[in-house]
Amino acid sequence: MINTFKLFAATILLVCSLSGFAQTSDPHSFANFDQVNVSHIDLNLNVDFNKKQLTGSATLSLKWLDKTTNSLVLDTRDLTIKSINSGGKTLAYKLHKADPNLGSALVIDIANGTDKVTIAYSTSPNASGLQWLSPEQTTEKKHPFLFSQAQAIHARSFIPLQDSPTVRVTYAATITTPKELVAVMSANNDASAPRNGVYHFKMPQAIPSYLIAIAVGDLQFQAIGKDTGVYAEPSVLASAVNEFSDTQAMLDITEKMYGAYPWERYDLLILPSSFPFGGMENPRLSFITPTVIAGDKSLVSLIAHELAHSWSGNTVTNSSWRDLWLNEGFTTYLTYRIMEVIYGTSRFDMEALLGYQDLQADLAVLQKDDQRLTIDLTGRDPDDVFSNIPYEKGALFIREIEQQVGRANFDEFLMAYFEHFKFQSIDTETFLAYIQKHLITPYHLDLDRIKQWIYTPGLPKNHPIPKSDAFTIVDQNRMSWLNGNVKATQLDVKEWTVHQWLHFLNNLPDQLSAAQLVELDSAFKLTQSTNNEIAHSWLVLVVKNDYQPAFERLETYLISIGRNKLVKPLYRELAKTSKGKKFGKRVFNIAKPGYHPLTVKANEGFFN
Repeated sequence: MINTFKLFAATILLVCSLSGFAQTSDPHSFANFDQVNVSHIDLNLNVDFNKKQLTGSATLSLKWLDKTTNSLVLDTRDLTIKSINSGGKTLAYKLHKADPNLGSALVIDIANGTDKVTIAYSTSPNASGLQWLSPEQTTEKKHPFLFSQAQAIHARSFIPLQDSPTVRVTYAATITTPKELVAVMSANNDASAPRNGVYHFKMPQAIPSYLIAIAVGDLQFQAIGKDTGVYAEPSVLASAVNEFSDTQAMLDITEKMYGAYPWERYDLLILPSSFPFGGMENPRLSFITPTVIAGDKSLVSLIAHELAHSWSGNTVTNSSWRDLWLNEGFTTYLTYRIMEVIYGTSRFDMEALLGYQDLQADLAVLQKDDQRLTIDLTGRDPDDVFSNIPYEKGALFIREIEQQVGRANFDEFLMAYFEHFKFQSIDTETFLAYIQKHLITPYHLDLDRIKQWIYTPGLPKNHPIPKSDAFTIVDQNRMSWLNGNVKATQLDVKEWTVHQWLHFLNNLPDQLSAAQLVELDSAFKLTQSTNNEIAHSWLVLVVKNDYQPAFERLETYLISIGRNKLVKPLYRELAKTSKGKKFGKRVFNIAKPGYHPLTVKANEGFFN
């Protein structure tokens, strides 16, 4: 077997030797940002739905850090480079052979001190960071739709750039679209701009490349508050505005706790159901899955999470994907805090405990090395190591510190931390040095335990464990039913929240009798549930028990939803039996054309 690390290292060293740049601190970027830094990008792109391509140019503004280098190395993936020039002069370049994880290094011969370079290019119809939807794949079914997903290393598939979170850029863009469609970006969107097919954008704050985002579709806008609003397809807009009406309150409360919101506006873009994630924290315009529109605000913690990224992640960013927990751990902690203020302690307790249960499930199946907050991703695609570790383990670690120093003191620390590292990208060791001075020494915290949280697998002994009185009632009801003391119809579920239902379903035994499944389904109409999270938990049980009456619903669910969190566990369970694998493969092949490339990649291995 080929050693992946050695192969990757050899690739980097080969590019280094050919281009004359030093190996950088980010193992997922070829770019020589330690020698020359891209500080601003001007985009001029045409959106061609017929060819499924973005075509145009990117003009990069450069800051030279090394006076001896005469090359600029950029990250690309499946781009067609048409020409490269600076000041009217054509520049020589070489596009290196593609690495399966990283794409291709673009090495440009350029005079040291050159301030700008323009690259004319087009994207591939199969660009990993773009999804092109036909009209039939949208909610309205009238017009096509395009959206991007750049995290972790997919910006390079639609822009030639230094694709590392270490590098922060401002950007401007002119986007040309079909006249009946609207373009939006992670920038200063103008909801009143005329639909004339040409849209202009500016992002004045410096952001990492994975936060550059674009979407084009039949979109309308409605304000929620003075700084917040929703973009969505026309038939989705009203329900989204109603569901997410607390967004302005979330923004106002988070400002009070953690400092001024630094991005001017916070709007939401509701995407078609093929979006592979719950949400993406693109600054000024979070991209949101429609699967959280439940009609009762039961799943809006996702909005709190994406909003919280405006502080932890977008303003203070991990410098490489090894340090993702600095983004997601803090953001998950902030999410729980925001939800507690808006919706009360009971909901805070329930959501924190559900998150802890998700963490326990991942710890049970992950390799030891992947249970660390600082996962070694060298030679690996960061998309392949997605788990609850950086989210829930990170949040639990932060919660322990909060408990040790006191909530008021910790809130004061967080406000200072966000301000101190504002618009910077940092690594774990920089964070440790900062808390050494501001938390560990003043509050006499145990440095060895903090390092255990960060650098070792699993959870330290005596870690915080969330508790919920609301779940105690659920546990009692579940056991009464399992023991045969009561029928399902006799369970007192009238006041149960979605979170209690999830706790009930997620903690049932893997194996139930056919009679038990029929009884539950008849009593609570679980197969017909319109709440996507409840339906997911029920359908996992359906697959584990081969409950055939619900398989038609399972097929519809898998075809209509592209959110990987919801479909991957179902495909994983289906693939465990020959019968399930046959069903899953058939459904996957039907659903595949409507899935995002990331969802396809995450699930196709189950059926190879």
